[in-house]
Amino acid sequence: MRTSLIWGLVSVALYGAEAGRTVKKSGSGSRFSNATLVRLSEFLSSGYKKGVRPVKDWRSSTVVAIDLMVYSILNVDEKNQVLTTYVWYRQSWTDEFLVWDPEDFDDVKQVSLPTANVWVPDILINEFVDVGKSPDIPYVYVTHDGLVRNYKPIQVVTACTLNIYNFPFDVQKCSLTFQSWLHTSDDDINITLMRTPEELREDKSVFMNQGEWELLHILSNYKIFSVDNDDYYAEMKFHVVIRRRPLFYTVNLLLPSMFLMIMDVVGFYLPPDSGERVSFKITLLLGYSVFLIIVSDTLPATAIGTPLIGVYFVVCMALLVISLTETVLIVRLVHKQDLQPPVPHWLKYLVLEKAPVLFCIHQKHRLCSRLSSHSQASDLEHYKDNNYGTAQCTLHHSTDFSRRRSHHDGWGLLLGFPSPRDPPAPPPVMNNILQEVTAIRHFLEKRDRCREVAKEWLQVGYVLDVLLFRVYLVAMVTYSITLGTLWAVWQGA
Repeated sequence: MRTSLIWGLVSVALYGAEAGRTVKKSGSGSRFSNATLVRLSEFLSSGYKKGVRPVKDWRSSTVVAIDLMVYSILNVDEKNQVLTTYVWYRQSWTDEFLVWDPEDFDDVKQVSLPTANVWVPDILINEFVDVGKSPDIPYVYVTHDGLVRNYKPIQVVTACTLNIYNFPFDVQKCSLTFQSWLHTSDDDINITLMRTPEELREDKSVFMNQGEWELLHILSNYKIFSVDNDDYYAEMKFHVVIRRRPLFYTVNLLLPSMFLMIMDVVGFYLPPDSGERVSFKITLLLGYSVFLIIVSDTLPATAIGTPLIGVYFVVCMALLVISLTETVLIVRLVHKQDLQPPVPHWLKYLVLEKAPVLFCIHQKHRLCSRLSSHSQASDLEHYKDNNYGTAQCTLHHSTDFSRRRSHHDGWGLLLGFPSPRDPPAPPPVMNNILQEVTAIRHFLEKRDRCREVAKEWLQVGYVLDVLLFRVYLVAMVTYSITLGTLWAVWQGA
């Protein structure tokens, strides 16, 4: 009786414990009673080895399809030859170990899994030079047939050979090369495009088109290469072709330079015999030097070349220096001509006779008459200020008297009349007056010769000024047309 009672108590205790375990189990499982994704995740992670390439036959390669969309051009560093872009990168591959039947899991056909729990190909960009500030996307999408999709945005800082010769009308072509760093293409990983090359080339749907750079197109190129002729690797190269918008640089760099050069041409219309032209040219040269100092920070700087616009600025500076030199030469010819020797015959023949005919300088005679009248007027004022008017009149009176006297004496001798008695010798005062008049006459003759020399040098200066101005204008127009044509071709390319 006692034994049966003891066995009954033990049975009750065991039943209570079993019932408690059953209640506890049912209570803990009530949280995930409808969690199909949890069951699917546990099913997929059960026995999964993320360190092994997910193929059942090791002889078959894993094909990784990749795609690239450029979202923004963040920075183009010409000095360091670095391009910073923000791209949307997509890659997909088939994982043979992540396969399930949707009917067993409430028709769930895709699920997101942590990236750290699945196998991911080691595809990198060869041109990487720095780690960008890219957001961390910790999940990948997996479909029921084993397709894994890994989509993520990346800030790409890559090395790129930037050609700035055509700045600011330059077009840059930078490459992003995707390849597996370790796995070969024959037995491990191969790469292909997710879209067709034509769709990839013309796709600009996500590009932000408000910055300095404009996306033209994206080219793709697939290649298999070998380093040691033993292992072959697959690579997919994307060529990102971008073009700079030149409006800012045209307004702030080219137009001010053109305005200064136009003012330099206008300065040739100032009279060469005045000192204002030299001051004007020096002021322009100084202003252009300050302009170059201001724009030096705007121009891209590289150690391998100089942009053509830099050469353009240097040539413009050289043209200003040549213009100033020409002005100094002409001013030297037309200034203080009375202190110069006579014009050589060969120079007079070439400049005053041949050059006006060859170059159609029609203002030569008008120029000479204007210079002659101006010189005579200035000389008359000078004579009046120095009281030469009375002496000049006396000189003409005595000359007329002597001419009449000699004429009368000549007729008397022809008719046989005796010549009148010679007049008495003039007093000493008259001798002094005659000497003074003779000295004035020699001075006036010498001054007339100097005036003729000065007039000839002034004519030579004016003709040379017109010739050099035309040569300078032709050189500037030719240079401008050449640069304009080159930039127009580069802009339309």
